[in-house]
Amino acid sequence: MSEGVHSTRLNNHTDDKPNRSCAAAISVAALWKRYGATVAVSDVTFEVAAGQIFGLLGANGAGKTTTLECILGLRQPDGGSIHINGLDIRIHAAQAKRLVGAQLQAATLQDRITPRQALDLFGSFYSQSFGSDELLARFDLEAKADVPFATLSGGLRQRLFLALALVNRPTLLVLDEPTAGLDPQARRKLRSLIGEMRSDGRTVLLSTHDLQEAHELCDRIAIMDNGRIVADGSPAELIGRSQSPARVIVRTAPCLASTVVDALPGVIQAAQSERGWILETRAPTRVLAELVRRIDEAGVRLLEVELRGPSLEDVFIELTGRPWRAGEPHGEVS
Repeated sequence: MSEGVHSTRLNNHTDDKPNRSCAAAISVAALWKRYGATVAVSDVTFEVAAGQIFGLLGANGAGKTTTLECILGLRQPDGGSIHINGLDIRIHAAQAKRLVGAQLQAATLQDRITPRQALDLFGSFYSQSFGSDELLARFDLEAKADVPFATLSGGLRQRLFLALALVNRPTLLVLDEPTAGLDPQARRKLRSLIGEMRSDGRTVLLSTHDLQEAHELCDRIAIMDNGRIVADGSPAELIGRSQSPARVIVRTAPCLASTVVDALPGVIQAAQSERGWILETRAPTRVLAELVRRIDEAGVRLLEVELRGPSLEDVFIELTGRPWRAGEPHGEVS
């Protein structure tokens, strides 16, 4: 648990327990959405099991937000189907929405409303809801419970919005870029709270363009690019399928001569940096063994050696053919 975040668990009623008998908490099949000539979401299909954290990972404009808005009923799809706990949202919209809590990118509240007032107000909309005192304690908002919303920091606002998403005791939480724009400490706190939702047995569907967040939080990830899902699996599975080379980073005193590095077998590419040599290879074990031998022969001192396997960023580059630029839109509707 991150510092400053309470680990208090909310007292669930018996009928509040998430339904694990369903094969999928969310099932999306052949989803399409167009805006004029622009295709924002194209044939998107995925399923999320109950109790999982599932991430839609992609740069801005990849189609993540449009997909979530279709799931929440905020946008009408042009094709495909969406089921929540087996309920077709076109036929059972009201029943399905009662199962869902949401936190959207553009969320805001009236400047003078306090967190306690907001939680009481939102809770009054539902026949079953968590009390404001429980939520204030859970999300470490007690010290700011009665101050105006306009005075809250970005991290506190995001924690309040997450508390509001939970107020109706949902089995499914849909979160759109929940940690965007937060400082590192606030991001850690919010990620910890999102992880607690899974510990409670709830299902979480979130969109993110933060590679570290996706790797740390998600049981499974769907990588989106230009409105399509180009890969789906756990972070380990996605990385395991990658054909990207590993990197060996080595620092010696004095620095190894380029003639020594160029003669290493199995090195695809070598570059010198402030940390030393960065060697790309698909045979890291062989390169490491040969590297140690040649360092000994050269009579230099080994200061540091590090082996890095492929990352989610490597997976993205491999699948899309372009570098990862999380903050730059592709020119598509998000």
